[in-house]
Amino acid sequence: MKIKTKDPSKQRKLLYNAPHHIRAKIMLAHLSQNLRESYGVRSLPIRSGDTVRILRGDYKDYEGRVTRVDRRKYRIYVDGVAREKADGTTTPVPIHYSKVEITRLNLDDDWRKRILERKGSPEKEEKPSEETDEKEREEGSEKPSGNDKKLRSRG
Repeated sequence: MKIKTKDPSKQRKLLYNAPHHIRAKIMLAHLSQNLRESYGVRSLPIRSGDTVRILRGDYKDYEGRVTRVDRRKYRIYVDGVAREKADGTTTPVPIHYSKVEITRLNLDDDWRKRILERKGSPEKEEKPSEETDEKEREEGSEKPSGNDKKLRSRG
């Protein structure tokens, strides 16, 4: 999502006042290198069921499945990332979406498969062969350009 203003306070305001459906688009995470190469996409919105690797913080290099996505707080909850409270109970630790990398996608949803097909790179399509490019160059050189006519009329 492209924000037009450069003013930090306006950017924060847009982030805090964003509606629920826009927050989902804002909460993108980078794909791992092998997923990026296979799908031709750099980042996707995080969904529950994705497997992510935490890149920053106390839980760095921990890999687990996303159990919950909290769009209101812009945080995700990863399976196994928990903190023990003073009374002995464990509570999940919220992780910011920008500090994780998606290592495995949850492709149970057909809509997500369609999104990947739509956003995928055009490299998968067949490129025109070099022979057709050479023929086009030859045809283009035979045709006189408009500048040649102007030069002839002056002389």
